[in-house]
Amino acid sequence: MGSPTEAQARTSGLNRAFLIPLLAAIVAITPLAIDMYLPAMSVIALSLGSDVTHVQQSLSVYLAGYACGLLLFGPMADRYGRRPLVLFGLTGFGICSLLLSHVSTPDAFFGLRFVQAMIGSAATVVVPGYVKILYGDNTAKGMSYVSLIMMLAPLIAPSIGSFILGFSHWEMIFYVLSGYALLALTLVYFGLQIPEVKTEKHQRPGFIEAYRTVLTRAGVKGFIASGVLTSFAFFCYLTASPFVFMEVYGLDSQHFAMVFASNVGALMLANILNSRIVGRFGSLRLLRASTLCGLVFALLLCAANTIELGLYGTLLTLVPLMACLGIMSVNADAIVLLKFQRETGTATAVIGTLRFGIGALAGPLLAAFYTGTALPFSALMLFAVLLAGACQHLARRTSIE
Repeated sequence: MGSPTEAQARTSGLNRAFLIPLLAAIVAITPLAIDMYLPAMSVIALSLGSDVTHVQQSLSVYLAGYACGLLLFGPMADRYGRRPLVLFGLTGFGICSLLLSHVSTPDAFFGLRFVQAMIGSAATVVVPGYVKILYGDNTAKGMSYVSLIMMLAPLIAPSIGSFILGFSHWEMIFYVLSGYALLALTLVYFGLQIPEVKTEKHQRPGFIEAYRTVLTRAGVKGFIASGVLTSFAFFCYLTASPFVFMEVYGLDSQHFAMVFASNVGALMLANILNSRIVGRFGSLRLLRASTLCGLVFALLLCAANTIELGLYGTLLTLVPLMACLGIMSVNADAIVLLKFQRETGTATAVIGTLRFGIGALAGPLLAAFYTGTALPFSALMLFAVLLAGACQHLARRTSIE
């Protein structure tokens, strides 16, 4: 049996106006868990008897845990269905968030962050598969809607964290995350009713076979690599932004939240634009166009920081670069997912594992190239976009041959 088509989804009475925001809310647990506690780094470090530079490594720990979880749960979604994994992931994420509010040592904090990310990935890995069921050949459009709504999380997460610290302690941030997971779990339990088809038992490949199927599928490796490198560029920004804007350019926490929001806003506008025009131009054409534009703005960003144009020079080049990265990411994912019918969970897991795995390298690489300026993160973003373009070119040549 095949997966339900878009027409089948419509005749099943599925309400996209409810389901797409719900799916976006599930995916949002990741940016909320990453961004909400950023303003509390110094307070957490003081409470745990550590220093900020050490506690900041918990971001890389979270990304590594998320990558490991995707590796495990992706094939399980194809074998056993998506709904059980969503329920398990949200439950585990909520419990770990609650436990994080009671830790007293850095090691316990790091360990629970790893487990929180790993279990939480069980819920998020299934979302692209659900979107594919709802939108069929227009998966890129559906992913744009999900990304657009989901990006409200990183847009407001640092401000929420700062607001919580204004009247309570840092532990309250993780209480809020736990409550969010509980609310999402309730909505999923009663509202997420999308028909799906599990792979028949005699057709279920093992984990190694499932990943081999995805990685050896013709015409996908270049686009997977392009999406991974796009994410690496984004994680370079995410990891470096507190240092760049607060230390290098001297912004306070409120102005940093505004700058952070402007870049997330660029991503949101890019997804709105993509959702409106992808049906007309197609994912492949938009991916190539956004990569070319991204390369131009990445070069300008490096130039602005090389000749030290300051905060405004950085923002004028960084904001449009972030918009290009948003369009690149959505369309690269859509191109890959449309290559698969039964293995969408595994394909999503491959993409996510590689993305968050390489994202965990952003912190160590930025530390290795530390100069006390904004140039290292600019150069790494340029390098990532350049490589993404090269991967797309190689994928095109391979398909022609």
